[in-house]
Amino acid sequence: MLVHEAWPAYEQLVCDGWVLRYAGGVTKRANSVLALGRPVDLGEAIQRAERFYRERGQRCVFSVGLGATPGLDEELEVRGYELVDPTLVMAAGSLRPEVLGEAEREVRIEERPWRGWLETWWAVDGRFGSGLEEAERICTGVPAWYGAYEEGGVALAVGRAVPQGGTLGIYCMATRPEARRRGLARTVLRALARHAGTDSAYLVTTAPNQAAQALYRGEGFEIAGRYHYRVR
Repeated sequence: MLVHEAWPAYEQLVCDGWVLRYAGGVTKRANSVLALGRPVDLGEAIQRAERFYRERGQRCVFSVGLGATPGLDEELEVRGYELVDPTLVMAAGSLRPEVLGEAEREVRIEERPWRGWLETWWAVDGRFGSGLEEAERICTGVPAWYGAYEEGGVALAVGRAVPQGGTLGIYCMATRPEARRRGLARTVLRALARHAGTDSAYLVTTAPNQAAQALYRGEGFEIAGRYHYRVR
């Protein structure tokens, strides 16, 4: 639920315990079914979800992880839904002292994303063509901090931090290709953690992204959960 709350779809419909999420088709997370309940009729619930997305011109997508409706994953596979984007949730119950130590580089942190922040994030992670306005609307749906390491007025590495009670959700970590292998992602991550003033944090990354996982493990994060998507 933390991930769901930190990346909110601007249209949500709750049916039988399932949350049908839509946000202009930008990111699967905000345009998929969060199926945590136990509907009376599983088949009818799936058909209802399919109608919801069909009416919006989108493929039906389910987010399947810990706590998902029992038997859902198997039923979707039978119906021809493809398993895509296996994702890891990594958490640090207590961030290491060096993460919260003194800044090595200056990082700009604002309460709203500015144009340069958005352009860098979208240039790296915008796999959906158009949709930057929808992405900004998703980001700003909850209070968050936006960090960027800049050179010459250009954001080279960015990240987003969402305060959620006693923990911090880290999202939108992105570094421009020409600025990689300089430790800038680590710089932004640490700056956001210091700014938030919490030593507990979590983040999500795709399972194949070994480089990101190595970075996060170096900062004290370990795998705490997994989920994937089923796409019709």
